[in-house]
Amino acid sequence: MSFRHLVPFILFVVVVVSLGVGLTLKPKEIPSALINLPVPDFQLPPLEGKTNGLASDNLRTGSVQVVNVFASWCLPCRDEHPFLMQLAKSGRATVNGINYKDKPEKVAKWLAEVGDPFARIGADLEGRVSIDWGVYGVPETFIVDGAGRIRMKYLGPLDNSDRTTAFLECLDTIARGGDQCSK
Repeated sequence: MSFRHLVPFILFVVVVVSLGVGLTLKPKEIPSALINLPVPDFQLPPLEGKTNGLASDNLRTGSVQVVNVFASWCLPCRDEHPFLMQLAKSGRATVNGINYKDKPEKVAKWLAEVGDPFARIGADLEGRVSIDWGVYGVPETFIVDGAGRIRMKYLGPLDNSDRTTAFLECLDTIARGGDQCSK
């Protein structure tokens, strides 16, 4: 068999091995270049009918905060909503929202129906601020320390899984003044 005949076989093996390795990765644990850096500078207007928008200065309060990027049209966002309501009620952290590319009337109606866990919500109608935060899609949730540094990025809906347990442990660690969250 000549080398010319082996090339397609070798390429096939490389593709299969690459796909196999890719399947073992955890896509929800994509590292963020923003971890341990200050939140991006931004200022978002409030949702229609609300008084508090969200800006980077609101996240430098001295206490741990959660920023959830969500949309009313996002089904996983709807799935995680009870968790966010519970988190806000618990007082573990202030929960803020960035509403991503949503129609103001739809998100207002949705929050009126299911409850509003957010102390502040910024309307990111064009999605530019979300891009600055490194958002790939919704939902994504960030833990921000009291100095306004992003300490953790969580991809996907928060629920009662082991990954969410790790999120809550990180939240508690940062709230106690800890520096690192274990993966």
